[in-house]
Amino acid sequence: AAARGVAFERASGFDSDPGLGVWGDVAGRAVLVGNLRLMERHGVDVSSLRERADDERSQGSTAIYVAVERQAAGLLVVADAIKATTPEAIAALRHAGVRIIMLTGDDETTARAVGKALQVDEVVANVLPQDKATVVRDLQAKGEVVAMAGDGVNDAPALAQADVGIAMGTGTDVAMESAGVTLVKGDLRGIARAVRLSRRTMSNIRQNLVFAFGYNALGVPLAAGVLYPVFGLLLSPIIASLAMSLSSVSVVGNALRLRSARL
Repeated sequence: AAARGVAFERASGFDSDPGLGVWGDVAGRAVLVGNLRLMERHGVDVSSLRERADDERSQGSTAIYVAVERQAAGLLVVADAIKATTPEAIAALRHAGVRIIMLTGDDETTARAVGKALQVDEVVANVLPQDKATVVRDLQAKGEVVAMAGDGVNDAPALAQADVGIAMGTGTDVAMESAGVTLVKGDLRGIARAVRLSRRTMSNIRQNLVFAFGYNALGVPLAAGVLYPVFGLLLSPIIASLAMSLSSVSVVGNALRLRSARL
């Protein structure tokens, strides 16, 4: 617009409805910019633009209607390019047994086109910002452990509701404040690495518990002399203290293996 020398008029009476669109008065004319639901709410007939909008949505783009004085005026077409690393991240998470749901406020057609390209397990479209947390809550009510990844202000309630909220470092401050984990570079492969690391950590903890209980189950009875009357076995204080030290060393050494784990 600047290159074409278009002058911008100041808007007045601006208002918005999250998940639907915005409106206001420009040069004394009422302007609406938003999705189909906003147009229907204000009684705007956009049938002349529906075919073009559907065509754009089928390609994964978002078609935004523009109306002036309750008359359809045109379309704004925007699209978020899928990051090159995202398909790899999705594939890694699916391989790890994670069920992936794409939760979006976009139109059903647009959402399914993107979901098909990414091969996610389920697509939930037309979700208003305030309803995202409800979807997460419903999954939790079914016994699911839910991790939610998002980067916008609209994602903050859902990030706070999820068992694990994951914000993008390239997103908004509100999202990062609401989440428990922040991916500094916004690379979704970090989620797959976090899943692998957490599972290896829990496995390591179980191994350490086995080591600790095993040492104590064998060492304490010997040190206390429980086996002495029957088998004549008894540990001297020196050997007992050495055994306790070895127990700690084995646990710490096993835990340190995580430093060399390939994630």
